Amino acid sequence: MSDVSHPLIEAIALRRSFAGKAAVDGLTLSVAAGEIYALVGPDGAGKTTTMRLLTGVLRCDAGQVRLAGIELARQPDEARAHIGYLPQRFGLYGDLTVDENLRFLAEVRGLRPRDWAPRSKEILDFVGLAPFRERRADALSGGMKQKLGLAAALVHQPRILLLDEPTSGVDPLTRQSFWQLLIRLLRQGVAVLISTPYMDEAARCTRVGFMSQGRILVEGSPSQVTQDLQGRVIELLTQADRRVIHWVRRDPQVRDARLFGDRLHVTVERGAAEAVIVRLGDMLAMEGVHVASARVIPAGMEDAFMELLRAEGARAEQSPLAGKGEG
Repeated sequence: MSDVSHPLIEAIALRRSFAGKAAVDGLTLSVAAGEIYALVGPDGAGKTTTMRLLTGVLRCDAGQVRLAGIELARQPDEARAHIGYLPQRFGLYGDLTVDENLRFLAEVRGLRPRDWAPRSKEILDFVGLAPFRERRADALSGGMKQKLGLAAALVHQPRILLLDEPTSGVDPLTRQSFWQLLIRLLRQGVAVLISTPYMDEAARCTRVGFMSQGRILVEGSPSQVTQDLQGRVIELLTQADRRVIHWVRRDPQVRDARLFGDRLHVTVERGAAEAVIVRLGDMLAMEGVHVASARVIPAGMEDAFMELLRAEGARAEQSPLAGKGEG
């Protein structure tokens, strides 16, 4: 069980701007031991800036960061000693072997050989890289590089892991393997904050924070953030194209319609699903579109994410400042 009363990661009202534009705007979150928190949001939402603020790579314009109870601004070295950080891009030394990379990072951390040598062996076994310890990092596959990055982040036994889109660009099998490693780490009491573009990964987390324009719009468990949409998502199996989407969106009780693979997901007003299914079937038949199936399905994380972005866009359009310059 995680102890939410004593979080290992605390961000309190963080703010950071670039050229007068807020990248992170009053962000507050906390992550306890044994908990994994996912930050999700569109490109430019502020996820990577948040990670850099939490590591101390960037300074906050305002707000406070505590790591394992230590205030980052006042005791940066002591606070960072508890962090393992895996950035988006592979940042290790390509001309060094797997073993040499871990040795270098361990010694930079001040670990003695009697400490890091057995630890390196243990970590490489853990992430599945033991057979490749003599291979140069540049010669590793994308998935193996991510595992080496995770091994490097773990070499000093941190209590906190900050992972910035660690599985981007790797194959589904490698993603699955990476998440199995994370689940094992959670059992050891590590607190994990991860940013991810994949909604299926977010659904595996303890809690999720949906970010947009530097702010967290909604936070909660996967079941909590999808709760409001349950009973409101219709799946249409049809020859969906832009015209079909346009026709579907014309129904007065349809909030949105988007393609999900070869299916169309239609979000409707509460209590309207059955009536909308009948109307859409009739309307599409009149347009000569065959509907193979139409049914209400459980709302997923991606449905919730797209609905949040739609609602946020609608609020921005209704703002009295919309369309006006900054003056």
